[in-house]
Amino acid sequence: MMFSVQHALFDPATMAHIDASAEASGISLSSLMERAGQAVAASVLTHYPQALRYVALCGTGNNGGDGFVAARALKASGAEVAPYVFGDVSRLKGAARQAFDAMGIASEPLGSYVPRSGDVVIDAIFGAGLSRDVPVEVAAVIDVVETASISVIAVDLPSGLCGRRGVPLGRSFRAERTVTFMARKPGHVLMPGRSLCGTLDVFNIGIPQRLLEAHCGCVYENGPFLWMGCFQRADEDTHKFKRGHLTVFSGPSHATGAARMAAMAGFRAGAGIVTVAAPQDAIGVLSATLTAVMVQGIESEDELSAWRDDTRHGTYILGPGFSDIERARRFVSLLKDKALVLDADGITAFRHDPQQLFDLFATDAPRILTPHEGEFGRLFPDIAADETLSKIEKAQAAAELSNAVIVYKGADTVIAAPDGRATVNTNAPPHLATAGSGDVLAGIAGGFLAQQVPAFEAAAAAVWLHGQTAQRLGPGLTAEDLAAAVRPFSS
Repeated sequence: MMFSVQHALFDPATMAHIDASAEASGISLSSLMERAGQAVAASVLTHYPQALRYVALCGTGNNGGDGFVAARALKASGAEVAPYVFGDVSRLKGAARQAFDAMGIASEPLGSYVPRSGDVVIDAIFGAGLSRDVPVEVAAVIDVVETASISVIAVDLPSGLCGRRGVPLGRSFRAERTVTFMARKPGHVLMPGRSLCGTLDVFNIGIPQRLLEAHCGCVYENGPFLWMGCFQRADEDTHKFKRGHLTVFSGPSHATGAARMAAMAGFRAGAGIVTVAAPQDAIGVLSATLTAVMVQGIESEDELSAWRDDTRHGTYILGPGFSDIERARRFVSLLKDKALVLDADGITAFRHDPQQLFDLFATDAPRILTPHEGEFGRLFPDIAADETLSKIEKAQAAAELSNAVIVYKGADTVIAAPDGRATVNTNAPPHLATAGSGDVLAGIAGGFLAQQVPAFEAAAAAVWLHGQTAQRLGPGLTAEDLAAAVRPFSS
């Protein structure tokens, strides 16, 4: 996997280390602050040229220093600028002190700010450095700004937003735009942080690439650069068996829709052959509604064992509409060494004894679990309840515990591998939240697994394609539309 600062996510502590490394290498903090503040001013003038007054709300740390530089630059452009400072200005030091002294504009205490028509607020109070709930005085100003419906452009992160977890610390500005520097943070892409940041601009302020590479972890924003190289190019001797045989388990006759959508999505994602394995009472319904997808009666453990032992049947999806919880547990135990996507009822089957599932998954095999919020909480109750963890960290802990790739679903779906790799998906539109869309996602992931794409890459690619397909279809889509519109990747 090739490093790309464009996609890497750095938590605030890591960015602080990068800043310190830059300073130790001879790059002054003042020069970085100057570039950051100038970038903020440029963004403000570009996107809010109509403002009658630019109001810089600044703290006494480095984020405030960026705000002081921006205020000076805006003043030099001929704009009216009003700086307000939270905290005792006598406590300013270092580069922030220099920026304040160079600003050349009289400031007032933060609490004295009164909105005027035509204001645009530059939020430079805390940025990413906050780790406690916002002080009452700052929360009051946030309320005033929100009540007055004033546009906010945030520096680094909206003040009050946790840069690691993407959640408000008591209260947070809601920015129309956020200007950050060098790289994104988890708080920029996790919900609700992503919506609180508004449009995100990332500016290069001159920190060498080598320093980011030296501190880069294994967390990224999801995108083709992560997984496209894992998809084989079709050649002249490609045939259906080389593209894999995917088996999707169905529920009873009245609950076959989920399996049918998963099967169709897996087929369209590129699996060479897809079979729906079903109890006998569902065979008639499935045979009447499926054409290219085959149907096989598999209801007992003996029937599944015989099917599983045929080496052509390597990849399975269990859960969508399955219904029979006890049989689900038995079937998973028979498939513990196979490539498996476990979804919906397949996950619910282990809610009372998650350790039983983790024991089954103790050996290595390509497997993907796709829990939504409620299912995640039932399968990983201790991890889910830990409010000190971000969604990324929860998914990473769950992946390590279960020895499976976790697709922790939501508007900010996180995909995590047992080895610590994680990626946050950001392309899912709101209209993707519709009944059955999760069955389609499971099918796409199964289709990619069937083609021998590694589990982490298969899951990340499936989530991305799921979102891209929904974007292409637009509002009003149904899960049936989604399954029919899936198209495989070509490399």
